[in-house]
Amino acid sequence: MAKKYNGKAMAKSSRFIEFLKTMKPDELKEVRDKIDVYISENKEYCDKGNHQHLCNIFTSMALYRTLVDHSINPEEAEDIVFNTMYEYMNTQRVKFQKLSKKNWFWSVIKKIVPLGFKMGSGYGWKYTWYTKGEPKNIFRFECNSCIYQQIFKKYGFERFGPKFCHNDIIVYGELARTDFIRTNTICRGGEKCDFKFIRYKKDEKFIRSKSV
Repeated sequence: MAKKYNGKAMAKSSRFIEFLKTMKPDELKEVRDKIDVYISENKEYCDKGNHQHLCNIFTSMALYRTLVDHSINPEEAEDIVFNTMYEYMNTQRVKFQKLSKKNWFWSVIKKIVPLGFKMGSGYGWKYTWYTKGEPKNIFRFECNSCIYQQIFKKYGFERFGPKFCHNDIIVYGELARTDFIRTNTICRGGEKCDFKFIRYKKDEKFIRSKSV
């Protein structure tokens, strides 16, 4: 099925769908209309690879702006947007935690993650992959250009970027036998986002890193 670039379809495919279901029809229409404006203003990003990213980026901004336009306090509106997103991400956290207990998890994630990023990244992204000469229990890569930072900066929503970065902490931060290490992200002002995973043997103890 072709990925549709319109406000209605993208809002429905976003991580904010459960809250959107609670909105009044006129408010929901405003969210969709705002997404359509973002689409028209960012055509270069609107390719096949970026679709899911943009569903979440555009909807987060559109939802926030609509809530504020309807007299919701800006701080409260932002809490609504990101509490909704984190509720969704916590369901993904549980799934990944269960998968990480499997012996085949490590070999699969080292293959699936690069493939997923390749298929799910379009205009505006750049990555560096470290696949040669690395210990078998280490998997690492870098994001060198991020469309979250680019688009949020364009609209004055820079503070949204780090909150999206936190999704990785939710999903990867408590994997079984696996430490997730990230010291900085582009949305936090870094030159790159450095991703590193270390896989440990069963029952091997380790101190879990405090990533950003």
